[in-house]
Amino acid sequence: MKVDAIQNGIVIDHITAGLAFRLYNLLGLDNLDCPVAIIKNVNSGKMGKKDIIKIDSKHPINFDVVGFVDPKATINLIKDGVLVEKMSIDMPQKLKNVIKCKNPRCITSVEQEIEHIFELTDKDNKVYRCLYCETKADI
Repeated sequence: MKVDAIQNGIVIDHITAGLAFRLYNLLGLDNLDCPVAIIKNVNSGKMGKKDIIKIDSKHPINFDVVGFVDPKATINLIKDGVLVEKMSIDMPQKLKNVIKCKNPRCITSVEQEIEHIFELTDKDNKVYRCLYCETKADI
């Protein structure tokens, strides 16, 4: 299988195998009008298997989403076919409007103008809780 190198865009690398589609959906990459490649289960010396997402566009992405889904992933910025920056992403302290609270009695279920905000409460176990009702988020 051959996936061409991108000229200007973003490569999200070292994604834990199986998480690429969740990242794709939460980033809204299906709405882009540019080439996007998802490569699953790539052999990796460091990880065993990994996923990769290539976005052939300068479209900005929400780094908080990447940190939420997989804080071990790396982001590579490509310009004119050359890697210009490589970033490691940490788990964000707060997530705004990335996921929705599953509690039907939460104020966010009733008041549609309220932002869905989750706070990181346990970094070791990747636990985020709703700011309003403290319901644990599904990761």
